[in-house]
Amino acid sequence: MAQGAGLLLSVLLCSLPVHATHQSVEQLTVEVIERLPHDTRAFTQGLVWHQDMLYESTGLYGDSSLRKVNPLTGEVLAKLALDPAYFGEGLALVGQQLIQLTWREGLALVYNRDDLSLQQAFQYGGEGWGLCFDGHELWMSDGSSRLYRRSPHDFALQGQLVVTLNGQPQPKLNDLACVGGHIYANIWKEPRLVRINKISGRIEAEIDASALVAESGKGRDPEAVLNGIAYDEQAEVFYLTGKHWPTLFKVKWQNK
Repeated sequence: MAQGAGLLLSVLLCSLPVHATHQSVEQLTVEVIERLPHDTRAFTQGLVWHQDMLYESTGLYGDSSLRKVNPLTGEVLAKLALDPAYFGEGLALVGQQLIQLTWREGLALVYNRDDLSLQQAFQYGGEGWGLCFDGHELWMSDGSSRLYRRSPHDFALQGQLVVTLNGQPQPKLNDLACVGGHIYANIWKEPRLVRINKISGRIEAEIDASALVAESGKGRDPEAVLNGIAYDEQAEVFYLTGKHWPTLFKVKWQNK
């Protein structure tokens, strides 16, 4: 290539807008299908849907629990209180077992799904926030821009993934839901969720959930934020709620 032509090409490339180097991020919002009751005493940290039942992890020291909930009525059918020294966090279902994270205690608590009896515990380093199971591996968040792949058998670390939005790390990843080739995460203290490609870490879609906050009926507690994502694979719908929210929303995504 001639020197002049090469210089011209370099100038043209440098003059391209930065956003042209990134793939577009789909902008979605929520379509509410149904509004269901939710226990306002639940400081929701993790949510799992299985066979028409919800399993819920709640937080706060001295008030953390694991629950089995009737989603239609909000009735707590079974509840196991955690030791007051533990702060409950994310929750995932692996076969017949529920795995519940703890915030700063470094323990993943493993329960029998049917009677919520504690079976064993795995140790891990760092904080535990969100957790989901994709059928092969567990995915865990710690409030940063990283997701951690862990073995469902012994919770051993298998790898990690940096999550990016328009090429920049996206921090404050919180509760998680594994759906096919993607992971959905809510952003801590924001009325926003993201859809993450679990191979590249790129955020492919942002979901505006501010309408849910407005109609949730929550009080003025600044900690009563959006948190809790569950996916019903058979019906292809999501369930969303928040900490101390009186409402559980059954939703689908739609274009903005």
